Amino acid sequence: MSEKVIKAGVLGVGRGSILWRYCKKAKNAQLVAVCDKWEDGIKKAQKEIGNPSVTYYTDFEEFLKHDMDVVLLANYANEHAPFAVAAMKAGKNVISEVLPAQTMAEAVELIECVEKTGKNYYYAENYCYMNGPYEMKRLYENGEIGEFEYGEGEYIHNCEYGWAELTTGDPEHWRNNMSAFYYCTHSAGPLIHITGMRPVKVVGLECPFNFRMARMGAKKGGVGVEMVTLENGGIFKSIHGGGLSKDSVWYCVNGSRGRVETSRYIAKDGGTNTLYTDLDESEAYGSGLGVTRYYPRSEIAKQSGGVGHGGSDYVALWNIFEDLKGNGGDVIDVYEALDMWMVGFFAYQSVLNGGITMDIPDLRKKELREQFRNDNRCTDPKVAGDQLLPSYSKGNPIIDDAVYKKIREKWEEINIGSKEANSFDEV
Repeated sequence: MSEKVIKAGVLGVGRGSILWRYCKKAKNAQLVAVCDKWEDGIKKAQKEIGNPSVTYYTDFEEFLKHDMDVVLLANYANEHAPFAVAAMKAGKNVISEVLPAQTMAEAVELIECVEKTGKNYYYAENYCYMNGPYEMKRLYENGEIGEFEYGEGEYIHNCEYGWAELTTGDPEHWRNNMSAFYYCTHSAGPLIHITGMRPVKVVGLECPFNFRMARMGAKKGGVGVEMVTLENGGIFKSIHGGGLSKDSVWYCVNGSRGRVETSRYIAKDGGTNTLYTDLDESEAYGSGLGVTRYYPRSEIAKQSGGVGHGGSDYVALWNIFEDLKGNGGDVIDVYEALDMWMVGFFAYQSVLNGGITMDIPDLRKKELREQFRNDNRCTDPKVAGDQLLPSYSKGNPIIDDAVYKKIREKWEEINIGSKEANSFDEV
């Protein structure tokens, strides 16, 4: 096995902090460069990192000239694709934090850049690497769950308490203008990764805009729901958003040999760190092995010390860096990443078209890409042009300027002395 140490740089000093915290614990990667337009954020990062050999940049093009093997993108979630393309064209491998793209045109460009440059693209969807889903994948691959029949993925995160830090009170911030379906890979991603199957059809359902969204200045439905058909005919439900009052992260897989699920969030039994199995020895009725409850932790997770989302950030990065070293790893490539993202994209098209079933294209097939090459449909006016979609299917709600002013004032109280809001970082 290769003992090479991978030289890594990061764009975005908030969420990007997972990289330098990882490098302080792991031996397969070395932090060499950090980039962000936010100068105050750079100063904070320098203080935390405390390593004089790390170089800091506020210009992305200059950053890309640095001698490094891979760039971790932790910038705004709707801007990953263009930065990933620029990095690969500059000869760098890419690790993308959520999300891979915001339009189908970007998705096509991203795939073709990977294919043309030959660089590695990795999607660091950390919820796939949480202890429960990570163990579910192992059980599924070993045949212990049987053939996939039905599953559920749930990611509900009421971010109202942290909205000032997340959006800085900017009414044009991507979080205030994305649809309820955009941030879908925390719920849909683990089901796709566990089964290794491609989603082929989706129906979308949108919960209404509510008073929480109004208080936050988020012009979208409270929750997005996707009913997804996989290539074997099995179905899973994905639900995600910030419009419900209580958080929940939960996964369930039903196969021909039984059911496996994580603990319910409300049970206070470890959440995704706890797994319940109710499996049969075979597909024959009555061959049950009984219900088990245990706390799965891979050897990699045991090394993490809980770094990043209970260790899942560490596990994701460890697999990626081992793969970069040539040792192999459980990684998510560009095709699988876009499969995860397209679940939400086409679910919203379903809602906008009256709830019809939408086909999800297989972008591995070059002949299917042409119809999407100029497809800029999204909720970002800077990218969509005349293809702009509403953030909410019933039309964008009108938010009083006072809402954003109040949130901005709260951000300024938290960040006393900061000259400007962060320009890159996804936090």
